[in-house]
Amino acid sequence: MTSYLHALCFDADDPDRLARFWAGVLRWERAADSPEDGIALLPSDGDDTGFRLRFLPTREPKTGPNQMHFDLTSTSLDDQKETVARALELGGRHIDIGQDPDDGHVVLADPEGNEFCVIEPGNNFLADCGFIGALASDGSQEVGYFWSKALNWPLVWDQDEETAIRSPHGGPKVTWGGPPLAPKQGKKYRLHFDLAPPAGGDQRAEVERLVSLGATRVDIGQGDDAGWVVMADPDGHEFCVLPPR
Repeated sequence: MTSYLHALCFDADDPDRLARFWAGVLRWERAADSPEDGIALLPSDGDDTGFRLRFLPTREPKTGPNQMHFDLTSTSLDDQKETVARALELGGRHIDIGQDPDDGHVVLADPEGNEFCVIEPGNNFLADCGFIGALASDGSQEVGYFWSKALNWPLVWDQDEETAIRSPHGGPKVTWGGPPLAPKQGKKYRLHFDLAPPAGGDQRAEVERLVSLGATRVDIGQGDDAGWVVMADPDGHEFCVLPPR
């Protein structure tokens, strides 16, 4: 039985502060803190994102650009300006990642330097997506194929080594830009996926299935008694497989 995407996790110096920022930007609600999820945000009513955000404490400094980032959509230029203004008021900032001054999208970072973009209105690729239009990722065509099979999400783009998948139920697209790939910096990335087998599913069997698709088990110091299994996709991006929820 295929796992589902339970959460996108942020490693955070200050999880509470970062959760407050993203709750304000996305207008999501904070879930009741729990031993399983810690600090988590849930999509608001009518939002088809399909997964939560989790904020986990870390002592590792951010060493370079993240492997994935949000592309937030806009319905008009005024709407784009309002999103940017809201993010800045909550503690975000403008950053320069080499974008052209004439580009229509605005590149920002959250209070801990995690990059995200506010896309201009009229973007055809994200036209049928919600506010979180995409998780734009650095990655190969192979890893796009891997995640399509891992989540059982169909490919919605596969051209010139660029790939994208999307849940059959809607929500953001997950995209991979193809080569050249940025070198990995540091022990692991600041953002990663948490997968979970469905209720009554078998975590061990799911790990074996993911290995058969090209994933590997990795050790980041989690210890033998951790209930979750740390893995890496074919590009070396870490993710976790949780016990059945």
